[in-house]
Amino acid sequence: MAQKKQPEKLIVIHTSYGDITALLYNDTPAHRDNFLKLIKEGWFNDSPFHRVINHFMIQTGGNKDGRTDPGYTIPAEILPNHFHQKGAIAAARMGDQVNPEKRSSGSQFYIVQGEVVNNNYLDAVTRQTGHQFTKEQREVYETIGGTPHLDGGYTVFGQVIEGFDVIDKIASVKTNGQDKPITPVVIKSIEVLE
Repeated sequence: MAQKKQPEKLIVIHTSYGDITALLYNDTPAHRDNFLKLIKEGWFNDSPFHRVINHFMIQTGGNKDGRTDPGYTIPAEILPNHFHQKGAIAAARMGDQVNPEKRSSGSQFYIVQGEVVNNNYLDAVTRQTGHQFTKEQREVYETIGGTPHLDGGYTVFGQVIEGFDVIDKIASVKTNGQDKPITPVVIKSIEVLE
């Protein structure tokens, strides 16, 4: 008997700038299940976007009490079919020097804004990192954009399907010298669509 394929979970991230709808990938189950657990616990309610870099990404994941993570990490689930196109949801992590296994933060995540790049840029990334891009990935990076230099280094566990304008609005807010928005931008809550 064929196993029924589980549909990917849809979530809505309600922010102070509008809603972002995304799906969570089934082939990154540790990240998906942890994210759903944190949503259920209300961890992300009133979570601030504390690192915002225009044409790169918007990062969040702490809770309103000021804790930046829940005190654990998640084994990497870095897959070649998930890449840092615009709207990719990926887990933040400590650097390779202290984290050679590329384990993800328990709650810190970022949403890619990125920018459109050309083939020469992608070739340069391959020379620098050794990461190979498929023809389809190259087409996405050359038309929709993203942050290809992060591919192979971080777990991408979801993809935005609606609300790209909200990503752009958040990414363009004024920030201080530490890339923190001067006027707070928060996740009000995250809803799981059944």
